[in-house]
Amino acid sequence: MIPHLLIIPGLGDSGEKHWQSFWLQKFSNSTKVIQDNWDEPQLHEWLARLDEKIKQINEPTILVAHSLAVSLVMHWVSQNTNPNIIGALLVAPADVDSPEHTPDFLRHFSPIPTQTIPFPSLVIGSENDTYMTLERAEDLASHWGSDFVNIGKHGHINSNSDLGYWEEGQELLQQLITKTKL
Repeated sequence: MIPHLLIIPGLGDSGEKHWQSFWLQKFSNSTKVIQDNWDEPQLHEWLARLDEKIKQINEPTILVAHSLAVSLVMHWVSQNTNPNIIGALLVAPADVDSPEHTPDFLRHFSPIPTQTIPFPSLVIGSENDTYMTLERAEDLASHWGSDFVNIGKHGHINSNSDLGYWEEGQELLQQLITKTKL
């Protein structure tokens, strides 16, 4: 059984060639968080929208976040709980704490909260991600109590990575699901 998947895109949304968009097509039990401003995100607005969407969910749900949305999820976790959230797949976090990896207009998403996530989680990093070093991603995963997977050289694991339905990601999602309380 696959629980509900809440797809949470990062900066600029997930384009039609992004694996998150393919997953929305493939998994009938998935929905997407839609933000009002994809290109100039404000943490408080994005956080309110995420919380609103989570409150509408009445079934076991996995958060599927990419890039800036990983920081968003961590801010949500630091302020909220919801028994329907049973796991998080955190893909290619953007290092909003680092001036060399993240533009200044995203700095208000910093600092990335580092408390332990209260449900099973998996952080997926890439060896050649331009928005976060693999070592930093692994360090954050350790703080969060998350499992960590290095998928090799896949850039920012986005549309440019040309992953399509990203079968490897689906296998990792399935591994996460087996660790949840379903």
